[in-house]
Amino acid sequence: MAKDVKYYLSKGFSQKAAEYFAGGRKKIKAVQANDNFTLTLTFDNGEKRLYNMYPLLQPDTIFEKLRNINVFKRVYLDDSACVSWDIDPAVDSSKVWNNKIDLCPDSCYIDSVPA
Repeated sequence: MAKDVKYYLSKGFSQKAAEYFAGGRKKIKAVQANDNFTLTLTFDNGEKRLYNMYPLLQPDTIFEKLRNINVFKRVYLDDSACVSWDIDPAVDSSKVWNNKIDLCPDSCYIDSVPA
């Protein structure tokens, strides 16, 4: 049984999140880092969206490491189609879970804008 926007709103979701989940979850098919700390995301429905990472790159947060553009540009999609970065590229993040910074595909869609 499909759940509509009203259902998700009744569970405390924001309007934007309720519309997203009611319309069906999207999977990220490709990610590209841009010079201005944004990501161009391509979703399985063919949509391209722009996600601004700059507000997240605050000191004393896990994202602080991504303030270095060379580190930021090492972005990739992991096995779960999450936007990911390895903190230490010499360490296998599939074996050492705390070596990875990642973003949920759902929040990437909800918090991005059409490209």
